Amino acid sequence: MPHLDLRLPAHAYFFGFAQTDGCSYAGSGQKGRFSIELSVRDEAVLHSFAALFDVYSRVSYRDRTTNFGPHRSAVWTVSDLAFRRELVDLGLPSGRKATTVAPPASPVSLPDYVRGLVDGDGSVGLTRTGRPFISFVTASQSLAEFFCAQALAVAGAHRVPRRNSRDGVYNPMVAGDPAAPFAAWLYPEGCLALDRKRESAARVASWTRPVDMRARPVCGSRRWTAAEDADVFTGSIREAARRLGRSEKSVTIRRSRLRSASPVQERVARA
Repeated sequence: MPHLDLRLPAHAYFFGFAQTDGCSYAGSGQKGRFSIELSVRDEAVLHSFAALFDVYSRVSYRDRTTNFGPHRSAVWTVSDLAFRRELVDLGLPSGRKATTVAPPASPVSLPDYVRGLVDGDGSVGLTRTGRPFISFVTASQSLAEFFCAQALAVAGAHRVPRRNSRDGVYNPMVAGDPAAPFAAWLYPEGCLALDRKRESAARVASWTRPVDMRARPVCGSRRWTAAEDADVFTGSIREAARRLGRSEKSVTIRRSRLRSASPVQERVARA
């Protein structure tokens, strides 16, 4: 009898969490284990996972010293072979999984699955300037594209996943106005989630834009047109920004890019 049904909210959440923060190890023969290790501050969710499935599991503790000082973590471990095989069949391979893991092909409770991904490898909260955001970090192109597709469908936020140049991972982010409805969709009242992220999501979901905060486009950056390029060098940066309806920083960057692209292009733009 199957242990997991991803149409169930709690199972879908667990699987998203397992794909990001879980580790499946296949030993010799039929030996192996699946585990999730978290800081003890988040151990409550591990006990919730243990109660979800009719398999033997245990929560143990580990103490170690990191660059930030002493650290105590909780580890939930399952060795049941049938359970581990189900995880593999659903899309959680044994061993290294960072780049190959993908959304399940079977029906899944979407908000709960995405919340599991975010709780495992994402962030929810407010920036130092008070701007709300929900972000997700992954090395998997499939998961990055999936996250962006949900952000577009739920909140109208168009995001194009791109690997960063530093470590080659994706870090799509939904920030500003669309973050509020996205957070409300991801973290409904009473949902299974990390307590601290549920609390942060509640603040994001209730956020409204202050009257003195400039609105940003929901559907990504606004492309420069040929007409704007022809007009961007007219007058001072402040005058051009006001005339074109853009920020002074945007005008400055565009002028620099046009200059570096081609001297001829700059002369045409100035003409």
